[in-house]
Order: sequence, then structure tokens, then C-alpha cells
Amino acid sequence: MSAADTPSTDQPGCPSAGGGDGLLPDELRAWTVLLAATGAVEQRMRTVVKETLDVSHDEFLILCLLAGQPRGGLRMTQMADLLGRPKTRLTYQIACLQHAGLVSRTSVCGDKRGVQVALTEKARDRLRETSSLLAGAVRQALADSVGPDQRAAMCALVPDLEQEAGRP
Repeated sequence: MSAADTPSTDQPGCPSAGGGDGLLPDELRAWTVLLAATGAVEQRMRTVVKETLDVSHDEFLILCLLAGQPRGGLRMTQMADLLGRPKTRLTYQIACLQHAGLVSRTSVCGDKRGVQVALTEKARDRLRETSSLLAGAVRQALADSVGPDQRAAMCALVPDLEQEAGRP
């Protein structure tokens, strides 16, 4: 068994299917395992994102959201809704990203209050250059925080992880 397949001793065990004899139902135990794993990934990504892209984790999430959109980007109100954050906080983060040359802001034609945000070519290039490293950081954080049974359960929830689980 490799180190990646050995769960950390401080991690909770994978909820057994149909166990039902614990204090919490299986769904809540599974949810806590998922939260622990995502917390480990987020903590690792905060460091890697700052080192590789020189942006905060929250700014990185904005870049990822925009990367999945057409080149025209998204309206600020849509972004605030999708990210679940206040518009004032988002405005500050967009200003930081714009100052770094990673996003552009334009007025929406016909709506004097509307603002559209899109990735710049500089941001697209940096995301292309760092995507393999960032994906590797996610894989490593998951490998360090969950055991093989938990990883299999996560792969069942997120099918794309199954293909990635065997990669170093």
C-alpha cells in the first residue's frame, strides 16, 4: 500500500454503507468527510495559488469561474450570486484582479449600472501554464487527507476524479 493509499491517522473513517448505528446518519457522516477533504484541498490551494499565480484563493475562484465562461465573461451580479458573496467584496476582489491585469471590466450596453467582467489573455496564459501544477496540488491534498475507500466514494460523486485518482 502506497503512502497515497494510507489514510492519515487523524482523519475520520469512511462512513460505512448502511451502518446506521452511529449517532449521525450516514449522509451527515459522509458530508463531514467531504468537508474535511475539501478543507484540506482548500488549505493546500491557498498556498499553491499564492505561490504560482500571486493571487488570493478567493481571487483564484473568480478566475476559475470566468475561465469556464465564454470570452465575454459574466456580469458582476451573476458572479456574486454564483460565488455566494457580497457584491461589495466581489467589487474589491475584481479591482485587485484588474490591477494585476488578469481581468477586464466593461459597461453593459443599455444598462448604465451593469458591469461585465472577463479574463484577459494574460490570465488565460497563466491559467494554462499553471493548471497541471494546480491539479496536482488538488490530487496530492486529497491523497493526503482521505483513504482509498473515501476517495472511491468521492469518485462516485464526482466521476472525473475517478480518472485522476490513479495518477501520481
